[in-house]
Amino acid sequence: MSTIQRFPHCSHWGAYTILVEDGRIAGIEPFEHDPSPSPINQSVRDWASTERRVLTPLVRAGWLENRENSDRRGRGSDRFVPVSWDEATTLVAGEIRRVSESFGNASIFAGSYGWTSCGRFHHAPSQLKRMLNLVGGYTGHVDTYSIAAGPVILRHTLGDDGACGGQANTLDTVAEHTETLVVFGALSPRTAQNEAGGIASHTLETHLRKIAERGVKVILVSPLRDDIPDWVQAEWWPIRPNTDTALMLGLAGEILKRGRHDRAFLERCTSGSERLIAYLDGSRDGAVKDAAWAADVTGLDAGWIADLAQRLVETRSMLTVSWSLQRAHHGEQPFWAALALAAMTGQIGLPGGGVGYGYASLGGVGAPINLAKSPALPQLRKPLESFIPVARISDMLLNPGGEYSYEGETRTYPDARLVYWAGGNPYHHHQDLNRLAEAWTRPETIIVQDPMFTATAQRADIVLPANTSIERNDIAGNRRSDFVIAMHKAIASVGVSRSDFDIFRAIAEKLGVGPAFDEGRDEMGWLRHLYEATRTDAAARLGFAMPDFDAFWAQGYARCPTEAEHSYLSEFRERPEDHALETESGRIVLGSQTLDALGYDDCPAHPAWIEPVEWLGAADAMDQFHLISHQPEGRLHSQLETSPASMAAKRGGREQARLHPEDAAELGIADGQAIRLWNERGACLATARLTDDVRRRVVVLPTGAWFTPTGNSGLDIAGNPNVLTVDIGTSRFGQGCSAHTCLVRVEPYEGEARDAIEQYREQMERLVAV
Repeated sequence: MSTIQRFPHCSHWGAYTILVEDGRIAGIEPFEHDPSPSPINQSVRDWASTERRVLTPLVRAGWLENRENSDRRGRGSDRFVPVSWDEATTLVAGEIRRVSESFGNASIFAGSYGWTSCGRFHHAPSQLKRMLNLVGGYTGHVDTYSIAAGPVILRHTLGDDGACGGQANTLDTVAEHTETLVVFGALSPRTAQNEAGGIASHTLETHLRKIAERGVKVILVSPLRDDIPDWVQAEWWPIRPNTDTALMLGLAGEILKRGRHDRAFLERCTSGSERLIAYLDGSRDGAVKDAAWAADVTGLDAGWIADLAQRLVETRSMLTVSWSLQRAHHGEQPFWAALALAAMTGQIGLPGGGVGYGYASLGGVGAPINLAKSPALPQLRKPLESFIPVARISDMLLNPGGEYSYEGETRTYPDARLVYWAGGNPYHHHQDLNRLAEAWTRPETIIVQDPMFTATAQRADIVLPANTSIERNDIAGNRRSDFVIAMHKAIASVGVSRSDFDIFRAIAEKLGVGPAFDEGRDEMGWLRHLYEATRTDAAARLGFAMPDFDAFWAQGYARCPTEAEHSYLSEFRERPEDHALETESGRIVLGSQTLDALGYDDCPAHPAWIEPVEWLGAADAMDQFHLISHQPEGRLHSQLETSPASMAAKRGGREQARLHPEDAAELGIADGQAIRLWNERGACLATARLTDDVRRRVVVLPTGAWFTPTGNSGLDIAGNPNVLTVDIGTSRFGQGCSAHTCLVRVEPYEGEARDAIEQYREQMERLVAV
């Protein structure tokens, strides 16, 4: 009689126990200390399926036959040749050595951006960068696709980006003290399921329940009514997308016009407020920024805006701003404008008052703050400082030697000859995938290391099969989680896949840096080392006792020291002269001398409303829709895309695109009908879903469908919105991605709408046929 074994584990969606019987996953049990476990955890058993896995090392036949002059446009269509691990790692090491010696290490782009495993040791980007740092370095990236423009502007205006990384007011203070809560973007358990380094306790719903019970006035500013649970009873303001900055500035201007701004706070705690005030009162450009002005831009009611301006100064008010708002053209501005509005009310630093960024964008933002050192694999000293802003990869590949600006500096794109991507999928998260496809033909060699045969892996020259977290041992933990979680290996590796550590160790040995790479430790030796570093830090610096490694590993988790009831900038508010910020003035910057000197028209010296390159207020937008590509409910990005939770939200193997029924009626579109979304950048199919929870002239298509272009037209039949999104920087200052600035046309699809899942399966079989 077989017995069930129990293995503690953690993924991006939370901690859980894997039940294994006869080497197969029999069930998933949620973590006992998680009040709102994510249902996505039930899907991790799909990682054990071979259907989309890379089962053996592969090399593109065209590259293998003629490396120096291979047809790079064959990537994605050439068949792959299976090779041994020894041959594969020899080829990889040889390419690293060749490019380093011939062109310099800056020509090695270690993109490796993505959500990979939440484990802190087998973290593919860290493993890759550690190895490359030992052999001369690489070109990397700064910031993330999720949030780039926001941190850049906050580092300049607040001195650091902690306010958008989980260091602003904890949500317990909001639930206890806030009287008026204005949600710009979303405050949804849908996105709070996820956390980059894993999460043990999902607490957003607990705090939202308390907010609802207290009868807090909640206003949701979003084109989507369901960006907050309906039981919160929020007032829905269906704003025109990409105009939140105008609303924030109109509220600030209305407060100014009424003489209700906190002059004392502005004088003591901010710098450059005179620049902002001159903009708000119209003395700078002749346009008074008030409720009527904001209503004209946003499509909202001027009376609503005027009443809210009054309420913001009369009650304890808190502004929450989703990360999604800064993933748009001029994405720096909503983060800066929200800071300016909170400063005008004078409530920054009060319990439950002021502004915070990213609540519910990740599960740990707003949770008690982990005070201990987080476990992480050291990447070692960087020999090179070569980098690009994360979303500028197509620009780099298409314009080697070209100039770009970032945070006020002018830099030069390197000549990337080798791309090594580990644990990520740019053909999911990058914008304008057809432009990326052209850029993808420029490097001489592309190496992809991943468990899955993603669209990126299909377009590689060498594919290395990494295993998933359930096939190895690891540790989960980060600064936004109150636990460190033991991730026990639950099943044997699928195919001949190997752990990221074992893959990079083999390559490091062939590059002559093996001992420096592994430091004489095996997998369990590293886990013990990383955990004990966290434990020692907690004891020495905080006097907090954590169990030793053996006890932790047996228990499956350990609590971390945390700070709850945190009010952001409370000490600075009380004594700004003693707690100066790391800004140009030591105070909150509302008018910037630095940006004034730079003279950027796309990021001026004060928060400002600037029309995006595409928006519904444009004269030529009358027959177009604003596309919102948000996180789906049943998966994270493109991970577990064919799992039951993800498939439940699809129809016909495609993503569902939400439209307002009146818009659909005008276009002759019925619920469940195949539709085509298109613009000059590309086209994709989706299945129409009609709902009045969406603002008119807005279409919502979740991100993460596996890119499946077909035919000569390149029509994506899976519903990947990034064939449509615009690939431009948010500004010359921040250079973040502008995914949420996108206009499209929508029409009924008259052709044959094939099942995208079946089409992708056929494509995989064709590429790996021997």
